Amino acid sequence: MRRIRIVDAAADEAAEAAAWYEAQRRGLGDEFQRAVEAALDLLEDEAVPLVPMPGAVARLGVKRLILRRFPYDVVVREAGDELVVIAFAHHSRRPGYWRRRPVR
Repeated sequence: MRRIRIVDAAADEAAEAAAWYEAQRRGLGDEFQRAVEAALDLLEDEAVPLVPMPGAVARLGVKRLILRRFPYDVVVREAGDELVVIAFAHHSRRPGYWRRRPVR
């Protein structure tokens, strides 16, 4: 099992997205949250291969897991023996905004 750490900004993004989906339709926010939790479980179990991010950040080891039902990527970077979630990034909103986030 791999250790997963989520930076605060990423956790806030997931919560904001869940709230937005819930406002759109009752129960949809819970579905989004379950999709995020399932993705984190897959990452923790190393059950799926990660896709390198396009562009220069790929050279830094930044990868992603694409959520199936929702237009979001779980953006991660390996840091020692753990996998750090640096963003829950929407596919088309503010591309690359998370690139300046430090991984600590």
